[in-house]
Amino acid sequence: MSVRQLFATPVYDGELGHAALLDELADACRDLAMDDRAGRAWSKEHGYRGYTSYASLNDLPRRDPRFGDLVKLLDKHVAAFAVECGFQLHGKLKLDSLWVNILKPGGAHSGHIHPHSAVSGTLYVEVPAGSGAIRFEDPRLAMMMAAPQRLPDAPEPLQPFVHVAPRPGMVLLWESWLRHEVMPSTAKGERLSISFNYRQ
Repeated sequence: MSVRQLFATPVYDGELGHAALLDELADACRDLAMDDRAGRAWSKEHGYRGYTSYASLNDLPRRDPRFGDLVKLLDKHVAAFAVECGFQLHGKLKLDSLWVNILKPGGAHSGHIHPHSAVSGTLYVEVPAGSGAIRFEDPRLAMMMAAPQRLPDAPEPLQPFVHVAPRPGMVLLWESWLRHEVMPSTAKGERLSISFNYRQ
């Protein structure tokens, strides 16, 4: 008898590997939060507990060389992930968008996907103890209908949800169709991250 594992859902976990740039990016994130009035207003209007540049700024790598330096490193991570995914590409994946997130204590981000892109990800810049994990959802969940619940100790590939605890310098990548959410933070400080999308 044999049992195959089919239809893998890859998630890439890497290290930025540049401590000095990580410190510079923390400063850059806070600089944006102070200067970007439109981003602060959008965050308040949409109940985002903290600050995000998601809806207000779309030129961070050109606006600030610290983000430009980050993109050069992210390009390498995304290229490696594309190989692991077996993508048949005509050229390399290109950065489509990049934004800053500063999540205050108690903050969370409900389940969502990233349409119109191939690979999405997050670089975790500052992660105080108790910061909410990112939770990935099995994309087949809506079709499982009468399937029994999984045992708590079932292997990770069989779990309907998988939590990944962030750490400073972590580069996390996934295919953009994979539904995910940020669990509520019990940290006493702010969690800083930079999220991004790549497309063909």
